Amino acid sequence: MDGFIYPAKKIPPVPKSDTEQEKASQNVTSSKADPLLKPNMETTPASLSSDFKAKVVSILLKYSNGLWAHALPKVYQDAYQVKFPEDILNNLELLSDVCVVDYVSEVPRKAILYAKPQRCIDENLNVTEKVNRHDGVKATAEQQYEESKDQYLENITVPSLIIPSEGSVSIMVLELKNTNEVLIRYVGKDYSSAQEQMEDEMKAYYSQNSTVSPAQSLSVGQLVAVHAEEDAWLRARIISLEDNRVKVYYVDHGFTEYVESTSVCRLQKQFQSLPFQAAKCKLAGLEAFCDDPVLVKAVESQTCYKIFAVEILEKSDTPLLVLYDTSGEDDININASCLKALYDKSLELHLQVDTLYTNVRVTSVSSDGSLYCQVPSKGLSRLSEILQQLEDYFLYKTSEFNVLVPFCGKICLFPSKGKWARVEIKIIHTRRALDVQFMDSGTVATVKVSELKEIPPQFLREVIAIPPQALKCCLADLPPNTGMWTPDAVLWLRDVVINCPEFSMKVIKQDASKGIAHIYLFAPENFPDMDHSINRQIKNADLWKHQKDVFLSVTPSGPVSTKAMGDAVSVLQLPSGKLEKSLPDAGREPSSAVSNTDMPPPLPLPKPGDLMDIYVSVACHPGHFIVQPWNELNNLYALMEEMILYYSRAEEKPVTIEKNKLYAAKIGDEWYRVIIKGILRNGFLSVYELDYGKHEFVSIQKVQPLLDTFRRLPFQAITAQLAGVKNQQWSEEASIVFRNLVEKKPFVAQIQAVNDSTNSWDRKIVTFLVDTSLPHIDTWIHDFVSQSLVEFSKVKLF
Repeated sequence: MDGFIYPAKKIPPVPKSDTEQEKASQNVTSSKADPLLKPNMETTPASLSSDFKAKVVSILLKYSNGLWAHALPKVYQDAYQVKFPEDILNNLELLSDVCVVDYVSEVPRKAILYAKPQRCIDENLNVTEKVNRHDGVKATAEQQYEESKDQYLENITVPSLIIPSEGSVSIMVLELKNTNEVLIRYVGKDYSSAQEQMEDEMKAYYSQNSTVSPAQSLSVGQLVAVHAEEDAWLRARIISLEDNRVKVYYVDHGFTEYVESTSVCRLQKQFQSLPFQAAKCKLAGLEAFCDDPVLVKAVESQTCYKIFAVEILEKSDTPLLVLYDTSGEDDININASCLKALYDKSLELHLQVDTLYTNVRVTSVSSDGSLYCQVPSKGLSRLSEILQQLEDYFLYKTSEFNVLVPFCGKICLFPSKGKWARVEIKIIHTRRALDVQFMDSGTVATVKVSELKEIPPQFLREVIAIPPQALKCCLADLPPNTGMWTPDAVLWLRDVVINCPEFSMKVIKQDASKGIAHIYLFAPENFPDMDHSINRQIKNADLWKHQKDVFLSVTPSGPVSTKAMGDAVSVLQLPSGKLEKSLPDAGREPSSAVSNTDMPPPLPLPKPGDLMDIYVSVACHPGHFIVQPWNELNNLYALMEEMILYYSRAEEKPVTIEKNKLYAAKIGDEWYRVIIKGILRNGFLSVYELDYGKHEFVSIQKVQPLLDTFRRLPFQAITAQLAGVKNQQWSEEASIVFRNLVEKKPFVAQIQAVNDSTNSWDRKIVTFLVDTSLPHIDTWIHDFVSQSLVEFSKVKLF
């Protein structure tokens, strides 16, 4: 067919010009008129034969969205090889008994033709015999015609589903064909909650409205309301029509069902505003095996009809997701967990209790005393072969396989000691730095994203199929009250086992729930003498003494004041980020003893009256919060990336700790610039984060010297007080309201006053905060805080 023959819609495609359409409609190969037309000079609907009308209806039924009237002659001629009578286009009422004529414009005159319901057509094709119908029958037919017209002319446009963009996102998995087509529903206020509310309203409307009746005409693709089980009413799209049965797809729930046509009604406009809730997604890391039946079965068994937290890696029509099961004590990466279904069972090593193993290599010792061991096996041999093949392949092609979308649970390759090693991404710090665990040694390291490589497609299945060759173990029969391993015990064990080429081990028991084997470990010369095992040696060593004193000292060895002791205890019980309340500005120690020779340049502060874009990193109450200059945040993030990469690879050095000196401290998974505020007798330090304004406690082992290269950027934390409100003792209620209002959000600061000081962390600004996020209104935070105080005072009167 020529390009001008479009199925018509209420918002039709852009047609050709009138001249082109006229030429197209006149472009016929036969001048022979349709012999089915009755030679009647008086043109009425009855003057057209039933066979001619049936042919027109047959054409229109193929276009459920309607057909442009000017396209009908060409379609008719192509279908039946006879010329369509042109005069009918000038008098479309001749077809009104078998089709709906919808005039969309008068100048030029254009119309869309829709086939009427079959029952109306059957009556009207024999219109000559039924011209004397009773008025009641005529009224019924006209009612059906009007309803049919409304059905076909309704232009239902449902908004597209918007992928959540902020905060924690949860989804429910409905079903999956493969891991690239996982059907889900988003959970939340604008998603599942809105859907439940809409369905409650649908139930009330369709169940209680006496004027609601089943739709008289249905078509494939039509959006309808369906009376489902348990008296529910759901939105659905018609898939097919079979006699009195209708196959529908529930657009919010993602499944199909056959229903009786009597349970299908028109979907009212008030139920057309919510996007369809059933959506598709892809599971990251599983794309190459999306149709593998073993993998699909594993994903289905772990996910269907369950709710998960998600990380959205790519936003598209079919977004790329990582699913997390957060229902237990530990979060489980579902993508990574399901990938284990592809392990080659013949390459798995199952340790046997009371069995001796030789030629064992200890590859890693963790801070909790657990070890990772490699045992000679078929899997280890196969791994060595495949890594050698990768070595040969990557001689000239490494640049083609850079990792573009890193995510937790992703398996990649990393160059280690001149060879390629399999690693799994565990923690993503920044866009450049992340933590990986070596799958076959258990070692955890911080690396650059640019150092990781994708596994080439031709090697992918073989590499994934080999189970991790590092087996997690722990030394059996150690003292029961050991608790957390002391640093001395961990260092002793590392010194003994890491540099020894091989050991022997005996498995005492298996803890399947934790995936750990309890073993006795022997050096080659001591096997199998239990008294000379590594277990007995470390048990007999004096390595388990823990100091129990937890007091904040004014000097490294000085006495402890009552106030300092109380502060230390109360602070230790507070969650991270709320420490400032226990250490108010007035109670801080003067810092005049700090040397300025090793300090970064001071951060320039604005003058009173100036405006400044800021970010609130910490908010205790209106009298004390921390801001950072917005335009310096990228520089701060870059600095912290470099600190992560440097300190995670650098050899740990003994550090002499002094109060009021600068250091780098590892807090959580990040490295921060800190100043030491206090020293605890149990090996912990009280530090102040100079770029974020938080007080924290860290182990002395997580503190390293701060290099000169990390001292060039001015400290970013600026202590602030809200202007426009009276300085007072803030209630807990007011503090919570203020914290929720401003913490971790950007604002425009209008500076009222600046209190300068020699040390940057002692400087303070008094400022107004203005929220400019709304398009046509600015919100002054002090006005909101003042109003909140009034509300709190009203509450206390009752």
